[in-house]
Amino acid sequence: MVMAMAVDALLGWPSPLFARIGHPVTWLGRLIAAIDTGWNRAADPPPLRRAAGAAGTLLVIALSVAIGWVIQSVLPVGWVGIVLVGVLSWPLVALRSLHDHVADVAKPLLRGDIAGAREAVSRIVGRDPTALDEAGIARAAIESLAENASDGIVAPVFWGALFGLPGIFGYKAINTLDSMIGHRSERHEAFGWAAARIDDAANFIPARLTGFLFVLLTQRRAEALSCMTRDARRHRSPNAGWPEAAMAGALGVRLSGPRIYHGAVTNEPWLNEGARNPLAADISEGLAVYRRAMLLLAGLLAILAFA
Repeated sequence: MVMAMAVDALLGWPSPLFARIGHPVTWLGRLIAAIDTGWNRAADPPPLRRAAGAAGTLLVIALSVAIGWVIQSVLPVGWVGIVLVGVLSWPLVALRSLHDHVADVAKPLLRGDIAGAREAVSRIVGRDPTALDEAGIARAAIESLAENASDGIVAPVFWGALFGLPGIFGYKAINTLDSMIGHRSERHEAFGWAAARIDDAANFIPARLTGFLFVLLTQRRAEALSCMTRDARRHRSPNAGWPEAAMAGALGVRLSGPRIYHGAVTNEPWLNEGARNPLAADISEGLAVYRRAMLLLAGLLAILAFA
């Protein structure tokens, strides 16, 4: 997993490679979309749709784990095997991609280019960017950074460290399923129920680990720890609140709160309520906390490996 993090930090997922072969997540996405289209029938009653969604979810996860197990079983042992597992895990660790996407929001915002920042933030969040001012853009970018540090790096690395390719392949299947069908929409309320619950379980430990990494790597440790332990459970997600609340305390800003999705206002509770609104410079500081946290994670994994 240290190898996977290092390769991704250096290379990311190069655009020419994506243009030629796509990405493992897009391959998973096509399979999940096909199951959603074929098995999620509006005419079926909710219990049947829930059962179909659970069956489809377990099928995708089992297939991903099995592919990981087969590949890992034929790899050589020793350093050659370690390198190969790291390279095969590399596409599933979004270390550089997350950093670059969030930095792309900070750059125009620091120049006062609100339109450019809105366009950049629309690539990483689902809320309506036209309604966002500087504080709203910064808040969206920082929340995305905190939540995806857990979902995109810490969680896949955690499961990969425990179980190798079956662990990281299986986790990525779970996370992709949740992002595609684990919504509380009319279409996916029943069909995506199992995907959402499994994702909650898979992210339980990584989300809290991510929050503690943020706490350790900020100068506002007491405030970050207090905010995380006090406000994490106020978040709509049982897991995302931990890294987001820790980041809010680490930066001394408030996050979450009301936002607009598809023209409708969603009244979410504030994390670190009473603190100031975030600004463009806070995105840069959040990225610095993120970089230090990921370095610490890699260092801890390396110590465990050699120990």
